[in-house]
Amino acid sequence: MLLYHGSNMAVERPKLVPATRGLDFGEGFYLTSSDKQAKKFAFNVCKRAERLNQDNIGEPTINVFEFDLEANISELSVLTFGKATFEWLTFVRENRLRQYSGRAYDLIIGPVANDNVFTTLQLLVNGDFDISAAIAALKTDKLADQYCFASQKAVDLLNHKESVVLGEGE
Repeated sequence: MLLYHGSNMAVERPKLVPATRGLDFGEGFYLTSSDKQAKKFAFNVCKRAERLNQDNIGEPTINVFEFDLEANISELSVLTFGKATFEWLTFVRENRLRQYSGRAYDLIIGPVANDNVFTTLQLLVNGDFDISAAIAALKTDKLADQYCFASQKAVDLLNHKESVVLGEGE
């Protein structure tokens, strides 16, 4: 399968680096099966770099990787969330808050939580939302899936195909 990583630079050999913020599935190298989603992320990375006055804003770039999940699944510890569930919501919450202390996985696959995740979680905690309403609010309709390669063992199984710099109209 082809997976895409949106960035502000070409990434031919991904490396695991410490995250500067809490992410849905914790630290790792994130990809998606949606080239459209990866394009959006690539532009967002550049906008964030510009907003933070970083020295290297770069250019929106899609990095394309090939990965054979079926051939490698027996070699990896994989956690898959097919859809937004209570377990997914709890996992995302703990990772976003950097409080996850459970089992370590090589690869985590599942939906992307939208930007309203903390507001929704607070409504759930306050009793304003039940779990069904919280899950419905966090389901994404614009963003597809995400693959978090959370170990170097998993990252090493990615095969870089190409990096494509995007134009402004893409």
